[in-house]
Amino acid sequence: MLVKFLTSNALRLTPSILDNMRELLIEIKQDMPGFNPFFGSWVCRDDLNLLIDVGPANTANRLIDSLVSIGLDRVDYILLTHIHIDHGGALADLLDYYPMAKAICHEKGIKHLVDPSNLWAGSLSVLGDLARSYGPPKPVAKERLIPHTECNLKDLMVIETPGHALHHLSYSYKDRLFVGEAAGNYLTVNGLDYLRPATPPRFFLDLFLKSIDRLLVLEDQPICYAHFGEASNSHRMLNIFRDQLILWEAIIGEMVRRGGNKEDIIRSCVELLLEKDPNLAAFSIMDPDIQAREKVFMANGIRGFVEFLKEKNHSTI
Repeated sequence: MLVKFLTSNALRLTPSILDNMRELLIEIKQDMPGFNPFFGSWVCRDDLNLLIDVGPANTANRLIDSLVSIGLDRVDYILLTHIHIDHGGALADLLDYYPMAKAICHEKGIKHLVDPSNLWAGSLSVLGDLARSYGPPKPVAKERLIPHTECNLKDLMVIETPGHALHHLSYSYKDRLFVGEAAGNYLTVNGLDYLRPATPPRFFLDLFLKSIDRLLVLEDQPICYAHFGEASNSHRMLNIFRDQLILWEAIIGEMVRRGGNKEDIIRSCVELLLEKDPNLAAFSIMDPDIQAREKVFMANGIRGFVEFLKEKNHSTI
């Protein structure tokens, strides 16, 4: 299978090759060390031209430039897996550039796209300088937004997949599954797979597992990740990911039961999971900047587990 992945250095592909690519993953380059490759936008070109996720506000022009470079002069729909600012922050700029396009998102996210002030404040509170690097999202006109419950596009299945976020959606379109972060973050490092849960607070493991089960009911198909790439078999990857979540629950749960300061528990769990989770083995061969990025996101994912498990244990006392 041809790897359908374009970076800014790969835009020299000839038009004939581009015409034969129905799906493309376009990397959205970032200025932060360790964040390349990490952000991507999937492009589907057929009867309809679709984009799945559009990245942060501060790099909207880079995505637009890449789309222009492949000759994409029309976008019919932008599908947001969720409204976090690293996935939907550039939406207003993309809709401005493609005035014929509309965006599909979870019905509960629409108010935060129309007035992103609370979304931005929450992002600053949780992410701090990282949010500032992504940039503040601009308001989107409500008439450009379609609630997921009113979406009826041919060949498109919208699946509610809460877990990474309560408003998370996945999409199956013409035998390809676009999962955003509902199946973790997937990278290939020197040919070695790397899979990491994206489970920031507030995290609910039971909802996440039900979402994975919902995706496993679908036919096996290629699975496309927001961060960053694709794999041939959705069932295989989803089952691996499901087992990984259960492993994280066991390891983090044991540390929580032992007690102690939450930040100490999180730091210990990062090292313990890097040692015991085989899906993280490629960490050892990553560049130091990428390792630093991954440790930040690992810690945030572990924090989601710790808070979930402490709340769960408290409710059973």
